[in-house]
Amino acid sequence: MDIASLIPSFGNAAFTVVAFVVALSIIVTVHEYGHYIVGRWTGIRAEVFSLGFGPVLVSRVDRRGTRWQIAALPLGGYVRFLGDSDGASGKDAAAMAGMDADEKRHSMHGAPLWARVLTVAAGPVFNFVLSIAVFAFLAVVSGVAIEPPTVGKLHPLPAAQSALREGDTILALDGRETPDYTAFYDAVAALPVDSETAYLVRRDGVEQEVAGPYPFPPVVSAIQPKSAAMEVGLKEGDVITAIDGQPIRAFRQLQDVVTASEGAPIALTVWRDGETLSFSLTPKRMDMPNPDGGFETRWLIGMTGGLAFEPATRMAGPLEAVSYGADQLGFIVKSSLSGLYHMIAGKISSCNLSGPLGIAESSGAAASQGLESFVWFIAMLSTAVGLLNLFPIPVLDGGHLVFYAYEAVVGRPPSDKALRMLMAAGFALLIGLMVFALTNDIFCP
Repeated sequence: MDIASLIPSFGNAAFTVVAFVVALSIIVTVHEYGHYIVGRWTGIRAEVFSLGFGPVLVSRVDRRGTRWQIAALPLGGYVRFLGDSDGASGKDAAAMAGMDADEKRHSMHGAPLWARVLTVAAGPVFNFVLSIAVFAFLAVVSGVAIEPPTVGKLHPLPAAQSALREGDTILALDGRETPDYTAFYDAVAALPVDSETAYLVRRDGVEQEVAGPYPFPPVVSAIQPKSAAMEVGLKEGDVITAIDGQPIRAFRQLQDVVTASEGAPIALTVWRDGETLSFSLTPKRMDMPNPDGGFETRWLIGMTGGLAFEPATRMAGPLEAVSYGADQLGFIVKSSLSGLYHMIAGKISSCNLSGPLGIAESSGAAASQGLESFVWFIAMLSTAVGLLNLFPIPVLDGGHLVFYAYEAVVGRPPSDKALRMLMAAGFALLIGLMVFALTNDIFCP
């Protein structure tokens, strides 16, 4: 095997690394700032705020005595509070023993229980707030589809020019009324896959019937990172005109062929900017979440279809955008927990767990598709980081919250010896999980 063939070009590798570092740095900064600012509000003094680990590259001390620094290894960060022995908020027993009552009140381990709980929980909460804010912002930027369905920009297609026009309000498809997108999609499901579809539209205040393309032609609206489609160079806007030499007119025809392929290679004929291209790609077996919370295994090539036109949109209102952001957050959390459960239960492959190399590759792939895709990826990763930190593993925020729950019930914290043992066990478990995920990055298909 030619090892060099496994290594991406320096330019691609550098782009991937930069995208990963930028995404992770934003998420870590928000997470640690949550700890810092809530700790400050509750009277807990931060000694160090570090972005990265290892040798310090630059630093400064602010008027409150906190050292802000950037370290050489941009793979995380930490806030070390007064009384901490390390960035994981281990207790420095010797330092605590030498403090007077006022100093202890301003330390992480001597502050009231409520202050410690709020400070520790703030990191994941800030990650979730970042995700909601980003999703809400994207909803405002992208807009909300106008109903009844209204034609925005028409996608270029290799067939004859559509009689649809930008601004047309679609009232019916082949006689089925479409007052909203739910009815529109139901009408599409009942349509035969023909070269033309009868649209009843309102244009300039007048209702008329016009001929247009099948509403969901085989147009590529998005390419998924690390997918077969991305690997062979398919792009957004490509139109699939044939599969294994057989012409197609609807995206669902492509889905049917891929599903039935059982992983066998398929040949695609693609129309791109007036040019006809050929691609051969092999579908990948993927475990995908169901609406009911379960998973199903499918063969996928990693592309998303879209309408023959971009829906006309309106600006989302503030509450509407925030509600959308919260819904996206909830979906990611639910899917992540469901996926973890199904992996532990052996119902889906453990290869669904990605490590740092897989995340870095996804970062680069998302960034290569444009700013909006990269920002969306940051919001998704922020949710994942916030959720991971809530797991009840010592050294993570969730582990500290478990300790605080024990203290609230028993009336005293765990002993220093018990804390040291639990922290060491948690650190070992975390390292083991990281090694396992890294192994997945290297050996999983």
